[in-house]
Amino acid sequence: MSSVPRIRPKPRPGNLREVAEKIEEATGLRVQVLGGKLVMSPTPRGRHAGVIRSLRQQIEPVLPDGLGAYEVSSVMMPDDRDDYATPDLVVLPESWDVDDDWLADPRDVALAVEVMSPSEKSRDIRDKTDWYAVAGVAVLLVVDPRKGTWALHTRPDNGAYKDVLPGKYGESVPLPEPLGFEVATGGFPVYGS
Repeated sequence: MSSVPRIRPKPRPGNLREVAEKIEEATGLRVQVLGGKLVMSPTPRGRHAGVIRSLRQQIEPVLPDGLGAYEVSSVMMPDDRDDYATPDLVVLPESWDVDDDWLADPRDVALAVEVMSPSEKSRDIRDKTDWYAVAGVAVLLVVDPRKGTWALHTRPDNGAYKDVLPGKYGESVPLPEPLGFEVATGGFPVYGS
């Protein structure tokens, strides 16, 4: 009989980040704190990781000087270090290479990428998108391998993105400045049945 590890301390306002770290350590799940809620997701599947890999391979060679693409880097909600998201891929200043902090400032994010998991619900996607807008992340790319679609969210204002450009696999994503290049989506994998 296997036992489920007990997570101490218990969640309460002000210690959610600590609880999230303990859950990650005990279970291996990816844990984020979005809007004061613990959000857990399993390790990405191969096709999920394939989308991220394809994006990174396209982005890295054409990034403007001083910017780098990072995985497993978290972005904080301004003024609340206990509230953070961990995008699948994030473009930050290369100074992130030598930063001792583990939470990036959302104003430094040139691009955040979220790849939807097979089990993610529409509400979860909306909540996550809203979180990035409230945090002030300038550009969010949401890729949905369930349907073979993507959506580019730009111009966050008052807790929502003012511009949303939808597309489907095969159509290029036009990333705005400071990136200023397009990303091809035709080779992105789609989740199987």
